[in-house]
Amino acid sequence: MATEAAAAARLPSSPRTQRDFYWLRSLVAGGVAGCCAKSTIAPLDRVKILLQAHNQHYKHLGVISTLCAVPKKEGFLGYYKGNGAMMIRIFPYGAIQFTAFGQYKKVIKSRLGISSHIHRLMAGSLAGITAVICTYPLDMVRARLAFQVKGDHKYRGIIHAFTTIYTKEGGMQGFYRGLMPTIVGMAPYAGFSFFTFGTLKSVGLAQAPNLLGRPCLDNPDVLVLKTHVNLLCGGIAGAIAQTISYPLDVTRRRMQLGAILPDSEKCCTMIQTLKYVYGSHGIRRGLYRGLSLNYIRCIPSQAVAFTTYEFMRQFLHLN
Repeated sequence: MATEAAAAARLPSSPRTQRDFYWLRSLVAGGVAGCCAKSTIAPLDRVKILLQAHNQHYKHLGVISTLCAVPKKEGFLGYYKGNGAMMIRIFPYGAIQFTAFGQYKKVIKSRLGISSHIHRLMAGSLAGITAVICTYPLDMVRARLAFQVKGDHKYRGIIHAFTTIYTKEGGMQGFYRGLMPTIVGMAPYAGFSFFTFGTLKSVGLAQAPNLLGRPCLDNPDVLVLKTHVNLLCGGIAGAIAQTISYPLDVTRRRMQLGAILPDSEKCCTMIQTLKYVYGSHGIRRGLYRGLSLNYIRCIPSQAVAFTTYEFMRQFLHLN
């Protein structure tokens, strides 16, 4: 019996077991990448939300002055208000997004016969939309908590925010306020993000493999980008994607925060919100308010996300 057990232990795992563990490892890689990226830029994320929705305590300030004012008014931990909800959200978000991207890319290439660089754009858009829909209620709660200022609290924490929104804003429907501009904005954002990074990676490794690439840690036959090149490509991808989709990101935040804003009745639908923000504040101070900060936060965020994901793929033997 002991000999049979030992022999069974030495048998290779079935293809199904390997496939299941591959999915699990892929989810872990994406989740870790998302958490590392968001932790890096959490203070900038909080300031962005305060500026996008014109918080009454900071609406007269710019990016740098708001960054300086937050710790004076709320202490250093003010930078991380709402970050607990963000971490709870971002692990499944990153896990779903990166894993779904790989699966969508395979399906689009094999079933539809679309390859070249277009399949990256399509797969990235679908992956972003999938991740957003699955984790949107957590993003809603996180935005509400991050918008609060010390001494002017409506929610005591994550659980209280969930129960308050559910009971006072129409049940589950209240958690999906602003979902439409999020989906409309996520399609180009995630699409161009994955598209730009994937294209830069493939072109770079094809044109200058010795200068930009190195052998993969878990598979020497596979070339991957060097770390500093990975960071650069991820940053460029984030900057391009954010510029294209930023007005819809402003619209999403306005709608998410609608119930606690004095002008909430003017931000009920996506089109209504876009018109109101444009009419009241214009393009630079309205639809693109906080964009300079978004470049500062988005470029390192995407750089860290893609670089961490590439490292985790090697660490978890996914190549």
